[in-house]
This record gives sequence, C-alpha cells and structure tokens, in this order.
Amino acid sequence: MEAQATDALVHLEFTLNGRSVAADVRPDTSLLELLRETFGITSVKDGCAPEGSCGACTVLLDGRAVVSCAQPAARAAGKSLVTQEGLGSAIRERWADSFVAAGASQCGFCSPGIVMKSEALLSRNPDPTRDEIARALAGNLCRCTGYVKVIDAVRLSAAARRGDPLPAIDTSGRVGSRSARYRGRELALGDKPYVNDMAPAGLLHGAVRFSDHPRARVLRIDVSKARAYPGVVAVATWRDVPGERTQGAITLDWRQFIAEGEETSYVGDILAAVAAETRHAAREAASLVEVEYEVLEPVTDPFEAMKPDAPVLQPGGNVLSVSRIKRGDVDPALASSPHVVTETFRTQFIEHAFLEPESSLAVPQEDGSVDVYSQGQGIWEDRRQIASFLGEPEDRVRVTLVSSGGAFGAKEDLNVQCHAALLARMTGRPARITLSRAESLRFHVKRHPITMEYSVGCDAEGHLTAVRARLVGDTGAYASVGAKVLERAAGHACSAYKVPNVDIEAYAVYTNNPPCGAMRGFGANQANFAIEGMVDRLAERVGIDGWEMRWRNALAEGDRFGTGQVLGPGVGLRQTLLAVRDAYKGARYAGIACAVKNSGVGNGMTEYGKAILRPEADGTVALFHSWTEMGQGVDTVLGQIACEELGIPPSCVTVQVNTRHELDTGQTTASRGTMLGGQAVIDAARKLRAELGDRPLASLAGREFYGEFKVDWTTSPDDLTIENPVTHFAYAWATQVVVLDDDGRIAKVVAAHDVGRAINPTLLEGQIEGGVHMGLGHSLTEEFVVRDGVPVTTTLKSLGIIPPLGTPPVEVIFVEEPSPYGPYGAKGVGEVALVPTAGAVAGALYAFDGVRRTRLPMRDSAAARAAVPRLARASAAGESA
Repeated sequence: MEAQATDALVHLEFTLNGRSVAADVRPDTSLLELLRETFGITSVKDGCAPEGSCGACTVLLDGRAVVSCAQPAARAAGKSLVTQEGLGSAIRERWADSFVAAGASQCGFCSPGIVMKSEALLSRNPDPTRDEIARALAGNLCRCTGYVKVIDAVRLSAAARRGDPLPAIDTSGRVGSRSARYRGRELALGDKPYVNDMAPAGLLHGAVRFSDHPRARVLRIDVSKARAYPGVVAVATWRDVPGERTQGAITLDWRQFIAEGEETSYVGDILAAVAAETRHAAREAASLVEVEYEVLEPVTDPFEAMKPDAPVLQPGGNVLSVSRIKRGDVDPALASSPHVVTETFRTQFIEHAFLEPESSLAVPQEDGSVDVYSQGQGIWEDRRQIASFLGEPEDRVRVTLVSSGGAFGAKEDLNVQCHAALLARMTGRPARITLSRAESLRFHVKRHPITMEYSVGCDAEGHLTAVRARLVGDTGAYASVGAKVLERAAGHACSAYKVPNVDIEAYAVYTNNPPCGAMRGFGANQANFAIEGMVDRLAERVGIDGWEMRWRNALAEGDRFGTGQVLGPGVGLRQTLLAVRDAYKGARYAGIACAVKNSGVGNGMTEYGKAILRPEADGTVALFHSWTEMGQGVDTVLGQIACEELGIPPSCVTVQVNTRHELDTGQTTASRGTMLGGQAVIDAARKLRAELGDRPLASLAGREFYGEFKVDWTTSPDDLTIENPVTHFAYAWATQVVVLDDDGRIAKVVAAHDVGRAINPTLLEGQIEGGVHMGLGHSLTEEFVVRDGVPVTTTLKSLGIIPPLGTPPVEVIFVEEPSPYGPYGAKGVGEVALVPTAGAVAGALYAFDGVRRTRLPMRDSAAARAAVPRLARASAAGESA
C-alpha cells in the first residue's frame, strides 16, 4: 500500500474513513485536492491552500491532526485518513451539539477544521484547560468568533466525552432566548455547502489572469497558448464581453476585464479568464496568457495623487469625493478655549481575512438564461451588474444566495460573478471560479488607510468646544463604496460626544493601490481612534480621568450628533459608561473609549426591509428575505422573530434568499439587517396571523404574505441648509475598557454595548467577542502591507491576526435602551463591536508606558508582542512580520 508512480501519475492506496481506497494522482496533488476532487469530500474546506495557515482543511492522518492543503497526497499512502464524515455518528452528534450549545459557529467555514483538531486534542488530553485548547488551536483561524465560544464548545465536548450531559439547547425560538443558530449543526460538521462545494453535472473550472503591474498600458494580450492547453474549453478576454464591461455598486468605474490599449489600475485587474475540465488545467492555462505592457510609474500616495500635476487615474479625476460638515464657528471657539490640542493620526490597510475565498458558480439554462450562485452581500445588486455585463435583461439572470463563509464588507463589490457567468455563456456548461487565498488577498478591497489631522478644544471643566478635522483616505484603484466610507468617517469624526462647533472635511482619493471599500465599521473605526486620542489628551490637560471626561461630554437624547442631527429616544451611551466605571477606575493600567455607529445607510437614501412568509402544506413556514447570512446570524434572528409572532418553533421555519422574489433592499451593510428585516418580518407575520385566525398554518399553504418597513426620512448631506438634519434612522452605542497586567499585556476587555433589545444573547455575545478580537488585531498587530502598489502581505500568516492564545478574556455587558425603529427595540451591533477598541487600547498603553501613539497598528507595545509572539521574534531578527 505504498505510493507508486505510473505514467507521470502516482498510484495511492490507503484507508479513508474506514474503507480501503485507491487513486492515481499527479505528483503535485495535495491531500486536500485528493479529498475534494477525487473523493468528493467537502467537509474539508480550502481557506488558504497551499499555505496551511487557516486549519479549515484539518484531517486526521493515522490519528494525528494535519492540514491537508499543505500535505502531498502521497503522504496518505498506506495510512488511515479520517475526515468529519468518518468520525462516527456519536462523535459527530457530540460535536454538533457542543458547537450549537456554545454558539461556536458563526459563518461556519472554520468549524469542521476546528472540530477535527479538537478531536485529536481530546484523544490525548481528555480534560484540557482553556489555555491548552487555545494552544492546540494555534493553527486554526476563526475570524468571526474571537475564539471565546469555540473554546467553550471544546470544553463542552470534552465533558460530554467523559460522560457529563451537555446543556439543553434552546429550541423555543422566542425573542430574547438563546435559540440555536439556524443550520448550526450543519455548519459545525461541514455539511452545509458553500459555493466551492457545489458541483453540478458538466462543471467547468475557471481561473483568471491578473495584471503583473499596478499601472501599465496593456499593449497585447495573447491567449493562444492558454487555448491550446489540454482540457481548456474557453478563454475569455475583454473582446468577449457582450454588455457593459465596467461595473460598480455606486460609481461605474471597475472594469471587469482590462482591454488592450488601456492602463491597469492595480495588480488585481483581470486580463483573461479560462474555463477547463479541471481546476489544475484552468490555472495552468491562465498562467500561459502572455501580456505585453508599457510599464508606468504607479501613484501610491493619496496626497501626491491630489496634486495638479499627478497622472489622472480615473476619468473624473483623482479625488473621488469630498464630504464636509460644518456647524457653528470653529475658529473663535478654538481661539477662546483654555485647552486645545492638535495631532495627526494614521491608520493602515487592513485585510478582511474572511475564511471563504471568493467563489461563484454560473449555470446556463436551456432558454439561454443563467442561474448564478453567489456569496455576495447583495444578490439583487449582483443581478443588476451581471445582467448589464452580459447585455441581458435582469429577468434573464437569477441569483441565489449561498450563505457566505465570512465577508465583513469585502463582498459588497462584485468579485468573480461576471467572469463565471461569461464562461458559462460561452461554453453552455456550468462554470465555477474560486480564487486561491493569494489571489483573494491580491484582488478584493481593503479597509481604508486614513490620515487624520485633528484640532480639538475644551473649556476648563473639560466640556468639548470645537473639533476641526481633515481626513484623507486612500480609496485605491476603484471607487467601490469609498465615497460613503469617507462620508461616514466625517459623520463620526466627533464620535459619541457633544461638540457645538464642527468643521470636518474628508477626501476619498484614487491611487494605484488595492481598492478600499466597505469593512466592518466603515470609516467610523479610523475616526474614532483619532477623536478618542484627542479626548484622552484633553482629559490630561484638564486634570480629570478618561471616564470623567467622557461622562461630561457623552451624548444623550436631545443632544446634537456630530452631523447636527438631534438625537431621539434610544441613546444608551451613559448607561454603557456606568457599566464599565468600576472596571476602569479599579485598574492600575486601563484605557477607555466610547463609540457610536449608525444603523442604516441614511444620508437621504430611502431604505427598505422586505420579507415574505409562505405557509407550506406540511405546517412549516418559508421565510424569504433579502439579507446575506455571513455569520452575523440574520437568518436565525429573522427566523426567531417569525417564531415569536406566529407562535411556532424554529424547526417549522426555513429560510431562502434569491432573486425569484423581488425583495431588493440593497447590500447587507450598515448594521441594518436585523432592524429593517426584522420589522418587515413582523409586518408579514401579523398579516398572516390576521388571515389565519384559529386555523392551522397548512390551511394557507402556498399563500404569500408580504411585509415591508420603509425608512424615507433621512436627509442628504449635500443639503447644508437643513437646520435639523436626520443623518441616520438609528445608532448603536458602546463603551469599552482595556485592562493591562503588570507586564503590559492585555489582561481583559470589558465591552458594554447598548443593543436595544437582545433578541438572541448568544449571537450578540458572539458578535461582540468577535468584534473585539478583530479590533484588537487592528489596534496592535494587523497590517496589509503594500509597497509601490504591490501587496507584500501575501499569506494569512503574515497578516498578524491574533491567535487563540493571544486573545484576552472579554466581558460582554448588555445595555437595553430600545430604539423606536428596531424590532422590539433591537439595534444593529455587528460593526460598533470594534469601533472603540483601538482608542481603549491606546489609552491603556499610555497608562502603562507613557507613550502617546498616533499610528496603527501599535506594534511597538508589549501588548502586541504578547498577542502575536511571532511579531516579537521577527522584530528581534530584523525581519518583516
């Protein structure tokens, strides 16, 4: 049973999940490829191949946990290989129940790999401590949870393995309960398919050819060698696009293919796409596409891009947008203030690091239409752009959402949906394109680096008098939603504080760097880091502590937000401050920061929540809504609301999101899914209930009950004449405290959040714990490094994401100050969870070492070195982290 080479193939014989199997594979085939492509086992996920850093593909090889993407298939010869499917039903049940009870899966992409690694741990250590579990999971990345509930789940599974009963799983479905996550068991076991797990008959595999240079004129694209490669069915370039080649969610500037004669805008521009019988053939052929360039000097500094003599990167010029907010008279206010501080803050490119790389499947239909399976954050927006690209009416393109393995904003923009659809159209066969991790890092948008110059004044008692801020954001190669990100940064530039005089300008500027767009927090994070630093400096000038300074300036009902909006009911900021007061004042080294984050796009845009409830003949109810499930739990929460209103259990609700029902509400963004979607479900449920009376649900089988919630009262930021603007319909509020130990390491984070109403406490805790973990990474260790327009950070490992053992305890405190516009008073909390973190960390570091920091990440701190020890080792060796 050894590996034997025959005609350039390697013959393998081994045991797979208890049965003897054999396969002939290429010598360069990985164990992951063997499992997925030869044996069709999809519980092993491809999150980073061939890097081996995310752990999503973990299997047991002779009882030892290994990452299959980094192992040659030949290593399996003569050995016993076990995947999730081979664990046995009792073990699988134990892990599914443990993960569901703990709330350990969010997007779920990492879960099966964590289960396999943890099962190996328990086989040698039946009762591991939390630290031992965290150490064992060092090679397993979870971007959603912050690891708290993952470690909880492993502890539960360990106890159940020893014979202890698992806690009862809530199946009530009622609002306020810890009801189980929708499809949580499938997520834990890897049974829920993602796009890359879908393989219809006749499937072709796609690959793309990226630009070699951030700025170069494309003189010639030669695809002849690619077309001649064995197994290739089609090669597409700009010449093959039947419709509009340039797309965009807001601004139409993102070219889906670069044409000969045009300049590239960044190294993620696509020049060609290949469809082949195998993924290997597609990738080999794509690498054979020859491109001749005239290489040009890239523009990589937004300040240089704003100069009159800078090369023009987009037809409308290099300044995408300018957002301005002016209230009162800042100059005399600052001149008369007893205390004024001026400082410049800088933030970095940040990679989203969602676990599931970009993937899209397009299936042509007999009538010439196409069905697209998308992981995007707005499938109606996907439909619009795909149809435009194909030159087809929208009703000829149907898009079905396949729940995403994480997104955090990066999947608002199109990724490879158009390219897959074009290949399907050209070949008449299903086509699927899935990017590798290195390609994903190269391709998709990042968080904006923003340079922020602030001048802030206060009176002798510490009351803020004025804020002047100038913000310049690098929006990169294409607009994406960069104008809105800088608009949001401007709107949140005063954070959660009363400021009578405001003068803010925020610029979004094109460069040849990777595009920057939506990422969790959407500009509020960067601005919050700056203003919190200014508040800390002023508190020191006044002679009061950080908590007292914030208490004196905290917004409340009836106060004006930074944009001038007079706040109505639902402002729980002061309650969050009270909740953390003792933690802050009782610590030797602590930092504190407040935060606000809007719910809803606002700024004059009409927004909707839409939903349909359809009773079925079997007594269940189908729930159709419009929001992308990407780990935040929107399917679960909207299902709970339906259960609450109809008095049924969660087992009676199924959830679907596709364009066959016209429920377009735009992108899943701005922490609005629960608020708008929940209100629409309530409306639909109450209509259904009124019609139903005392009859059983099945009596209305097939009837569809439509619900809607409309927000049309926000005002445009362009209308500066409005005395009382309404920028957004709702806000979430938070205060976080970061406590350091005597060695300068983060000992604890206390996160008090005004959630309005906790519809599902387990999901809410997971959002906040995961948000804090992400926020700590952004604050201390993470950076996506770009030099001369070319990413230097090309692996997950090099991003500086904090591993489980470096993650401190997080104490989550809920404040419930109801919003008049959320279902049962609930607010969106997915983004605000990490908005205050950097400011609180900076304050804690200053309390420890007396250094005021103005640039992220704060890698020069003991806290950063403790969170990611590799950074300390790289620094000592003089290497890049």
